[in-house]
Amino acid sequence: MFILGIDPGANGGATLLSDSGMIIDVIDFAKNTLVDIADAFAEYQIDEDTKPFAFIEKVHSMPKQGVSSTFKFGYGYGFLVGVLTALKIPYEMVTPQTWQKALSCRSKGNKNITKAKAQQLFPDHKWTHHTADSVLIAEFGRRIKK
Repeated sequence: MFILGIDPGANGGATLLSDSGMIIDVIDFAKNTLVDIADAFAEYQIDEDTKPFAFIEKVHSMPKQGVSSTFKFGYGYGFLVGVLTALKIPYEMVTPQTWQKALSCRSKGNKNITKAKAQQLFPDHKWTHHTADSVLIAEFGRRIKK
């Protein structure tokens, strides 16, 4: 079983890992359309051996976040959950505190901390603030699904 880690949001991303922790695919949401993202998720289901189990970060609106940005964020989050549901990709929601604690990278919102952890665990890939959390969410999921 492959693990799909999803960091929702317009500047988030998704990473697909194999059982052994090999990076299969990385998607930067800011560089792709909604159709591109849905198509990529659909391609992950080629056969039962590669059908992923997804971990999506459980998020909520933030204090002082504007109405428009809250709506856009919720729209994107709902889109991702909808695609997973439509494709029958099982998923679990995980809080940032849970996966960050398990991987020893409590960031308190500082993306540099999680980016550095992603680079440490997966040094052969160049991580960005858009994609680092997704690989860490996937790695968290891979470790608990063993």
